[in-house]
Amino acid sequence: MSGVVLDGKKINREILDELRPRISALTAKKRPPALAVVLVGNDPASQIYVRSKVKTSHELGIRGIEITPPETTTTDELVQQIEPLAKDPNVDGILVQMPLPKHIDAERVMSYVDASRDVDGFGVQSLGALVQNRPAPRACTPAGILQMLKRYKLPIAGKHAVVVGRSDIVGKPMALLLLHENATVTICHSRTQNLAEECRRADILVAAIGRAAMLTADFIKPGAVVIDVGMNRLTDKAEVQRLFAGDPARLAAFGKNGTTVVGDVDPKAMKELSSYYTPVPGGVGPLTIAMLMANTVELAERHLAG
Repeated sequence: MSGVVLDGKKINREILDELRPRISALTAKKRPPALAVVLVGNDPASQIYVRSKVKTSHELGIRGIEITPPETTTTDELVQQIEPLAKDPNVDGILVQMPLPKHIDAERVMSYVDASRDVDGFGVQSLGALVQNRPAPRACTPAGILQMLKRYKLPIAGKHAVVVGRSDIVGKPMALLLLHENATVTICHSRTQNLAEECRRADILVAAIGRAAMLTADFIKPGAVVIDVGMNRLTDKAEVQRLFAGDPARLAAFGKNGTTVVGDVDPKAMKELSSYYTPVPGGVGPLTIAMLMANTVELAERHLAG
């Protein structure tokens, strides 16, 4: 058996195509949606993420505002830059790229991004609304995963979902979204006993633990839907050869670049045992950006209603 690939790029295109007429309507009536992106310092990974988000917003006709203070910025200085954005009626969403430098109080900074502009869905009010299943921006990665499951018409109600990871960004909101779709949900984490046994009970397995290929064949029930949120960079040749022994294209790319990425699930086991699975890359990543754009447009529609 070989699982069917859940194509995140395809779902990304579908969502963005659905957003275009909504953006055009807002622009024609009042103004384009506006997204402010705050990137502190010059972390290479964060720069890549932000570049991709800004590029997509520009392509859609969303007005992008980039704030790029230096690494040495203090908490007070960052707040002084975010406060005017939070009060600007022409700004619909504010995204503060994480992680912030360690000397900055991230909780204090995020307290200035009120729920009506919390485009990432990470704020206390947004998470509280999610718990009660009330309207609010949803965390982008879990919301994108839910969109993928629905658009591939994969049943959720009555299924046993296991989420490995308990972060506020992926694990907890993913578990709540699945619960609201009437799945029976188990959350696992670093202290879970008999982790493989818990994972093998899953009809839907979501891996978001941040450890390269940690979930092996022993963790996957044959026929499960496997969603791999992980994005771990590998540079060890022997490890890459072990994980991608049957993937000559990946091995050739590694030979050229000296690096490749792998998710939290062993790619060979995931492909062979699952009924459907998300590849890494090309699975969950494109969904995150699509849902960020969807949240921005939804907030703009609320701000410009009437």
